[in-house]
Amino acid sequence: MQTHVLPDPVTAGACAADLAADLIGAALARRGRARIIVATGASQFEMLASLTPRDLGWHGVTVFHLDEYVGLPMSHPASFRGYLRERFESALPEPLAAMHYIDGEGDVAAECARLAGLIEAEPIDVCLCGIGENGHLAFNDPPADFDTDTPYLVVDLDEACRRQQVGEGWFTSLDDVPTRAVSMSIRRIMASEAIVCTVPDERKARAVRNCLRGPVSNLAPASILQTHPLCHLVLDQAAASLLD
Repeated sequence: MQTHVLPDPVTAGACAADLAADLIGAALARRGRARIIVATGASQFEMLASLTPRDLGWHGVTVFHLDEYVGLPMSHPASFRGYLRERFESALPEPLAAMHYIDGEGDVAAECARLAGLIEAEPIDVCLCGIGENGHLAFNDPPADFDTDTPYLVVDLDEACRRQQVGEGWFTSLDDVPTRAVSMSIRRIMASEAIVCTVPDERKARAVRNCLRGPVSNLAPASILQTHPLCHLVLDQAAASLLD
């Protein structure tokens, strides 16, 4: 794992976008197409704002959605489909080759199977992700399943994860936050050829320390990133404040 510490969220986001753009561009140059995973949440604001205006040849890029709440309509302010449509897809200078959203409103088992067939068809070049306050990776809360080969899972959200969503302003109360989500699995994320993990904010400092300095454990799910051969962890100074 390569760790990059920048002064603030804006410069951290720009650094992460530089890394992502280089990796996507390399895949496009090598194969004429790229397949990437894109995360959501407050941690990705600055990275996406810096990445989306770039003329990378987006018409050759296929995108997979990392996670989504079960039962939440796209019209809800917390919908990750809505987030990606507004902050990513519609902000690009040209249409994508394909955008595979997770639909958590219907038969979620069938949706997991549909997405599994799509994502397993070819390798993933780059995964863009973050780390949750409880150390989760995507919506794989502790204790995360490190063993399943299933690409997409229906998972239960723990209270710490749900409280984070309230704290970030996506929901007005804990009772409003869904208790289940569709999430890409740990093994599917780790199968990506490269990972750019962007983690700003002091709220994430404890999770960053546990995942970077502690042992690899499903009780700190993002600690698994220590084992990836090409993972960039991009922090701002606040998120890195508990590191040596």
